[in-house]
Amino acid sequence: MENTEKPQPRRAVVAAAVGFAAVAAYAIVGALQILVWNPLAAVPGVTLGKIRAEMARADESLTANWVLAWGAIGIVLATVVLLVAIVRMNSRVGPVVAAYLVLLVFAAPGHFFVGFRPGMSLADTFLISGEDHAPWGMALYVVSAASLLALIVLIIRAGRSATARAVRHG
Repeated sequence: MENTEKPQPRRAVVAAAVGFAAVAAYAIVGALQILVWNPLAAVPGVTLGKIRAEMARADESLTANWVLAWGAIGIVLATVVLLVAIVRMNSRVGPVVAAYLVLLVFAAPGHFFVGFRPGMSLADTFLISGEDHAPWGMALYVVSAASLLALIVLIIRAGRSATARAVRHG
């Protein structure tokens, strides 16, 4: 299956810049959701400092290092794709977009994984449910689901295009 999409370095770099921004925003919003917004929504009227102090007294934690590592890994991977698109002067737009969509798709299970322990720590400390109390976690999952849909469409279109080319060149 030969890809005959013409290289468009400028468009590929623009796509990479947009993709990088999307992944970086996801990582930042995800970290803020787990470490700031969700605790504040879970325990309304209490400052983040008091929430953390109460959690420490209960021998619980928001496990910030894991959350920040998750966000940093996403940003590093997004940076690698951006740098490859910039350095390679023959990058095609489709694979660049696909790479960022894959990162956004896999960000959701990563976010769930690193957010599980802090959510349970909040639940154990304040005797509440461990679910997201702030809306941004669900918003991130919607972004990941939309990215999965877009990736599927991209793959189907690439397959149909390759089939049409093969039929033409018979």
